[in-house]
Amino acid sequence: MRSENIYGEFGICDGLMSLAAEAEASLRDRFLKIDSDLEYNQLKVVKAMQDCGVSEACMLETTGYGYNDIGRDKLEEVYARIFRTEDALVRSQIICGTHALTVALSGNLRPGDEILSPVGLPYDTIQKVIGISDARGSLKEYGISFNCVDLKPDGSFDYDGIRAALNDRTRLIEIQRSRGYSARRTFSVKEIGDLIGFIKGIKPDVIVLVDNCYGEYTEHMEPSEVGADMVVGSLIKNPGGGIAPVGGYIAGTESCVGNAAARLSGPGLEKELGPSLGNNRLLYQGTFLAPQVTASALKGACFASFIYNSLGFDVSPEPLEDRHDIIQAITLGDPEKVISFCRGIQAAAAVDAFVRPEPSPMPGYDSDIIMADGCFISGSSIELSADGPLREPYTVFFQGGLTYAHSKLGVLMSAQALINDGLIKL
Repeated sequence: MRSENIYGEFGICDGLMSLAAEAEASLRDRFLKIDSDLEYNQLKVVKAMQDCGVSEACMLETTGYGYNDIGRDKLEEVYARIFRTEDALVRSQIICGTHALTVALSGNLRPGDEILSPVGLPYDTIQKVIGISDARGSLKEYGISFNCVDLKPDGSFDYDGIRAALNDRTRLIEIQRSRGYSARRTFSVKEIGDLIGFIKGIKPDVIVLVDNCYGEYTEHMEPSEVGADMVVGSLIKNPGGGIAPVGGYIAGTESCVGNAAARLSGPGLEKELGPSLGNNRLLYQGTFLAPQVTASALKGACFASFIYNSLGFDVSPEPLEDRHDIIQAITLGDPEKVISFCRGIQAAAAVDAFVRPEPSPMPGYDSDIIMADGCFISGSSIELSADGPLREPYTVFFQGGLTYAHSKLGVLMSAQALINDGLIKL
C-alpha cells in the first residue's frame, strides 16, 4: 500500500497531500543539515557513555535512600560530559522543567539577591516561581528580587539597558533560550555566548543560568560550552528521548550543582540521596535516543512551518530558517482556529486520539490553555503535541514527534481539522 493511500484513511484530502509533497521537496536540503547535526550529537552521546564506562550494572534499581546508586551517579557523569560541565544533577525526583529551574534558582540565591533577565519576562510558570505573578512560596517571599531588560524592537539584546540594570545585588542572570508563549525568536548558542561574555565582562562573579528547555541537541554546542554556569531542562522534553518517564537535569559548575542538590534533597544530603526506583534503564535509553528524536521533531517543525506558511499564516521560524529549539509558532489570529488546530493534533495521537481538547485553567498560567497531549508519557512535549494560551494574537505552539512520520501526520491532520471546520480553504 502506498503511503498516499493510507493518509486517506486518516481523512487527509488530496490537496493537502500535494502540499505535503511540495513541502518535502523544498525542505530536502534543510533535512540533510538536520541529519548532519544528528550524527554529530549522536556520536557525542555515545562517546560520553563509553568514556564514563556505562555498564549493565548501571541499569539496576535502588530504593529508599538510594545510597550507592552507581547507575544514577554514572548518568550524572554522562550528562556532565555531554554538556561539558564540572558536574550534573539528573534525577527522577525533579518533576518538570519548572521544578528544575526552581531548584537551581532557590539553591543558588539568598535573601537580598536579585535575578536579572536580559531577555524580557520569562515563561509564565517561572513568573510565579520568581514572584512576578503571585504564588505561594515564590522567591519574592524570601526577599529575592527580580529585574528584566526587554529586547529591542528588532529582537536584539539591549546591551546599554543590561549594563545599566547590573548592580551590586545582581547575583544571577536568567536567560530563557526558547520563546515560551511569546512572539520573540529563540536564541542560538552563539548569541547566548556573546551575551554571557558581555555580562561577565562587567560582573565576572555573576551566576548565569540558561533555561535550556526545548533547545538540547538542536546545535552542536550547548550554552554550558559558551560560559553558562548552569543549564537546566526537563527529561520529558528533548534530553529524555521520549523514553524517560519523568525527571529533570541541572548541569554546570560543581558549586552551582551542589547548591541545587542541597535544595532538592536537603542541606548535608546533597547528591548522596535519591533512589532511581527502576528508572535508570529508561533514563539511559532516553539519553541515547535523544539526538535522533530531537532531529525528528526538528524536521516536523520545518514541515509545519512550510505547510502553514503556504496556507497564509505567520510562522516563526520560517521554513528554511536556522532553528535553535523544536518549537514552531503559528499565529492563527482566531481562538476557534487554535482550538481546531489542537483537536487535529490530538486526533493524530496514538494514545487518547478520541479525546477532544478544551481550553481550561492550568496551574502556573494566567490564561486558559488548550493542549493537545496524546502521549505515552503524560505531558511529554517531545512527543507530538501542541498548546497555546487563549489570548491575542492567538498563536499555537507546535512541537515534538518521536518520529518524523508521526509529526508529519499531526501537521496534516491539524490542517485538515481547520478545513473540515470551515475555518480555512486550500
